[in-house]
Amino acid sequence: MTRPPTAAQRRVIDAADPVTGRLRGTESQLTALVKRGLAFRHPRPPHDHFLTPEGHRVRQGITPVPEPAGPGEAPAPTGVFAARVGGEETAGDAGPARRREVHSAWQGLLELRRMTNPGGGTDRPCGWERTHLVRAAALALEAAGHAPAGREGEGYRVRETPQPEAVAVHEPDGAALRACAATLEGAGWQVSEHREPHTGNRYLLASPRRA
Repeated sequence: MTRPPTAAQRRVIDAADPVTGRLRGTESQLTALVKRGLAFRHPRPPHDHFLTPEGHRVRQGITPVPEPAGPGEAPAPTGVFAARVGGEETAGDAGPARRREVHSAWQGLLELRRMTNPGGGTDRPCGWERTHLVRAAALALEAAGHAPAGREGEGYRVRETPQPEAVAVHEPDGAALRACAATLEGAGWQVSEHREPHTGNRYLLASPRRA
């Protein structure tokens, strides 16, 4: 697990606006929070900083859970909240506490969209999602109630692809795969279905919609 935020960083997080997640702090404090994935710098002037979904988890005092790893790999623990991408070593708790965490993270992400998208639109992914594609798609799926795959067996798996703004979603059950497509489309992603050339298995390619 990574080290928890320093006392100074924790004060900055705790003092964030309870609605927008806007942060106030020194440049070094804010930069450190961005590097840890707990804050997001708005791309337009005045370039304010806001809590990411992970930052909201820390602010609310929710116990950290493992974070996803790279393409095709099971996630490794890093100490901040992350939606389950599928294929984790252990499926983890899927009870009420986990559902509350995921729901709160999704609400935080919608607020991040509202604060950073042009016109305040929440119907399409924001800049943070475009730089955290796997985590963002997995959060949309888990928040909608889809089941992530365990180490083996059925369930969704979200993975990186060679394409710069696309993730692959694998789900062996055809009906469940189509349901994942509907969820991602409703969350502002462009989705298309494909077949793997060697196995013939169906999978989804999903990219954040821009308009």
